[in-house]
Parts: sequence; C-alpha cells; structure tokens
Amino acid sequence: MTIPAERLSQIANRFAELEARMASGQLEGEAFVQASRDYAELEPVAKSAAEVQAMREEIAGLTEMLADPEMKAMAEEELDALKKALPEAERALAIAMLPKDAADQRPAMLEIRAGTGGDEAALFAGDLYRMYEKFAAENGWKVEPVSMNAAEVGGFKEIVANVTGTGVFAKMKFESGVHRVQRVPVTESGGRIHTSAATVAVLPEPTEVDVSIDDNDLRIDIYRSSGAGGQHVNTTDSAVRITHVPTGIVVAMQDERSQHKNRDKAMKVLRARLYEKRREEAHGAEADLRKAMVGSGDRSERIRTYNFPQGRVTDHRIGLTLHKLDEVLAGTGLTELTDALIAEDEAKRLAAMTE
Repeated sequence: MTIPAERLSQIANRFAELEARMASGQLEGEAFVQASRDYAELEPVAKSAAEVQAMREEIAGLTEMLADPEMKAMAEEELDALKKALPEAERALAIAMLPKDAADQRPAMLEIRAGTGGDEAALFAGDLYRMYEKFAAENGWKVEPVSMNAAEVGGFKEIVANVTGTGVFAKMKFESGVHRVQRVPVTESGGRIHTSAATVAVLPEPTEVDVSIDDNDLRIDIYRSSGAGGQHVNTTDSAVRITHVPTGIVVAMQDERSQHKNRDKAMKVLRARLYEKRREEAHGAEADLRKAMVGSGDRSERIRTYNFPQGRVTDHRIGLTLHKLDEVLAGTGLTELTDALIAEDEAKRLAAMTE
C-alpha cells in the first residue's frame, strides 16, 4: 500500500506542531492532557512516516547515482535492498495509520460461563480462567475476581474478573465467543471423548464518565444469598440484583457479605455491559465492514477448539492450528494465537480501506 507523499508531509507537520505545543509550556489542565494523548497516539505513526520518507529519498538519490559508472555497482546493490524493504515499511505505516479502537488501552471485564457439557463444561471454564490468569501474568497485568459461582466438581459455572494493565482489551478482545473442548472426562470409565463448551466475553471497562447511569432507571432487589459460604451467607439479606429497566440488563451479585460491596460490584459489571451495548450500537452503521473483521464478538460464535487427545488448538476464524495445547493453556502459547488474530484483523481492515 503506497502512502502519498502529501500524506507523509501532513503527518510530519502535525507531529512537529504537537511537539512545539508540548514544549511551549503554555498548555494547562485538560488542554495539556489532550495534547499528551494526541502526541502519544501520533508518535509511532510519525516515526513510521519518517522512516518511509527517508527510504524514498535514499532510493531517489541512489537512482541518480546509477548514471555514474564508478558508483553504479554499489548503488545497484543498495537500491535493490531498499526496494525490497520499502513495501514492508509502507505496510507498517499503513497499519499504524488504521483507525484506533478507543477501548484498546482499557482494562477489561472477563466473563466465563460453562456451557453445554455439565460438570465437564464447568471444569473447562476453570481451565480457561487459569489460562487467562497465566496469560495476564505473562503480560504484566493483574487479574481480580469480581464474582464467581464455583461448581461442586471443580471449575466454575460462572466467573467474572477484572483484568487491568496496559493494552488489555487490545490483546484480549478477540477471545469473546464459544470455546469448545474435546477430551476424555476423568469420570468417563469407557475412555470416550466428550465435547463440552464454555462462553467467554471480554468487555472494555468504562469509567463513570463514559457511562452515566440514572438511578431512576434502576430496580434494585435485595435478597438472601444462597449456596456455599457458611452460616452467615444464609442468614443475611446481602445479595443484590440490579435491573437496568431501559435495556433489561440484569446483574446479580452475592459474593460479598456486605450488601454495599455487592452493589458496588454489580454496578461495575452493569456499567461494562452498558458500555459494550452502546459500542455495538455505535458500530451498527459499520456492520458490513465489521463482518469482514476477525470475528464479530458474538458470544454464540464458536471460535476455538481445544483437542486434548491430539494436543492441538484450532482457531476456526483464521484456520490456525497449533500442536501445543499445553503451552496455550499455560498462557505462553496464547500469545501466538492473539498475535495472529490481531495481524489478520489488521490485514482485513487494510484490504477494506483499499477497496
């Protein structure tokens, strides 16, 4: 993808202007914060643009040197290397120029629910949660459970966690969907392979400024907690169910002994779900373009299969199979999958821009 010379000049001029404003010392408060954001977002683009511009100028200079018999051989060698390197540099610039998802740098709310498969699905949900915990550790992120409904056999019927760190949503957003597992359950005496599933949802976490919730739109029910947790859980009306009446979104929380803490956690989850709903509505006008991207983010879409007997993981969206199941579940191998998904998404968005 060839970027016009005028576009390179525009990028360079805009970056120089931002540098001058930042260095002037005249910016304060929100103006300084906004300029800092703009600078941080434009810096990698400006560096890529400067590299492309330098390579083009060098190619032009070497092309002129071809007319000099004494310099021709050296010029041809350098020219050949540069002409091979330029397309990759231009592609890197084009990727850097792609519109950014405003939520990419946000922390995320991770929701995992056991699907079809009974006890085995709950065990698999637990495997997925541990995989994401290890993946988070690899990236220097922090994972904090918000609520969990543990299964009697182990694993989870449902678990919601907050993942914080740099670029969390950008790396995890393609994990939303149905994850399928094929293996022989420990309870299976006949050695037959069973297929189970768990649903993963990754939602960018908003701030209170992003999503303002009117208390008049909420119906809050207080009830007695149920399930494991000891005598205290069964004798205190501390569980909270919040219904956002306009959208019908319901969030229930009973993990904490404190009604106040349960309400805070429920509001945090509700805010994330409302933010994602609004993002989906905003993207409605781009529906056709989104269909071309990697995955729709639809929680009913089967995205990946983990086959234990064959030790492989297959991502169905990009047709990528890795024969390193243990590494993927250990978090280290998941990077290869997420990087491939991001690269495919970038490639498809580039292709859509040139159509």
